[in-house]
Amino acid sequence: MGVTIFTMTHKKFEEPKDGIYIPLHVGRACSEDLGYAGDNTGDNISSKNCFYGELTGVYWVWKNVRTTDYVGICHYRRYFCTEEGRIFNEKDYLSILKDYDIIASKKLKLNFSYFDGYAGDYNIFDLITTGEVIREKYPEYYDTFEKLVHGNGTYFGNMMVSNKKIFDAYSQWLFSIFEEVEKRIDASSYDDYHKRVFGFISEFLLMVFVEKNGLKVYECKVGMTTEKYETKQMKEKLADFFQKKDLAGAKAYFLESLEKRPDVLMEASDITGELKVSMQVVAVCELERQLLGDSVIDHIQDFKELMRYFNRLNDIINAFRMETVQPEDIRYLQQDKISEIALEASARLFCTGDTEYNRVVEAIQQVIV
Repeated sequence: MGVTIFTMTHKKFEEPKDGIYIPLHVGRACSEDLGYAGDNTGDNISSKNCFYGELTGVYWVWKNVRTTDYVGICHYRRYFCTEEGRIFNEKDYLSILKDYDIIASKKLKLNFSYFDGYAGDYNIFDLITTGEVIREKYPEYYDTFEKLVHGNGTYFGNMMVSNKKIFDAYSQWLFSIFEEVEKRIDASSYDDYHKRVFGFISEFLLMVFVEKNGLKVYECKVGMTTEKYETKQMKEKLADFFQKKDLAGAKAYFLESLEKRPDVLMEASDITGELKVSMQVVAVCELERQLLGDSVIDHIQDFKELMRYFNRLNDIINAFRMETVQPEDIRYLQQDKISEIALEASARLFCTGDTEYNRVVEAIQQVIV
């Protein structure tokens, strides 16, 4: 009973030492050779990588791999792992798959419906068209699609592990849908990020397939070995703006980047949360300058120091929310000159509703008087 996990990549990376992980260069037909096996041999759609993302690798595994009992997909920087962060080995997979049909990522719980979220970031026509194709080709799936598309959950990353029979059945279903959707939409004018329309929608469709078929799914933690290149680049650029105390430049750059890559604030991309904190830095410091003439960034310009300052503030706010405040939290508030603007902004970020917000702010004011 063998397990093979294909690690989808479009760049060189440090491979796991475990031999069950096999690098697969996706989009190999459109790029330079990285020295890994590519998705451009045999029956393949490698040339469609700009629209399908890692799915060109999924297609290749479906059509060309026949020598393993269990097969899975992960990414060069994302792996299924234990709660402690250890990457799964073959024994882990086999132990889980004795009792479960499929391993997938833990569902993302959205603050809105999947439909509304997709409409906010992408061309909703593409998702609607996918639903129409499902209704025509697989009407038995349509009610499940409709229910889940207006729910608030989705899998992410196109990561899964199952026996090859389930993997093949899912792939056949998925790619037969997209083959028809391709004929009805035109993503050629989208920017490089939004072109990956099939990769985005397939994350959600895995959930539809799992639920409709009554598969017993093991929702697993996904560990990140490295930060996304785009995330790292944004943080470095923001650090330059902060060093120059250029809040306007940081804000303009952030909004421009967010428009191009709306996924950068997702937990799967912003694994340290520092991009979200950077937004907080800009908003708070702008308001402090406007109302007080002086701000945190006029005293702290180093990116890491700014992150520590605001993360400490946020931790204290959450301690007041959860009523787990420690004496050192109170001493920090009393000794450090934190503006009411910064305190109230942080409370607004984390408090759920006016009642909790007022309770937290009043409690803080009592200890800093």
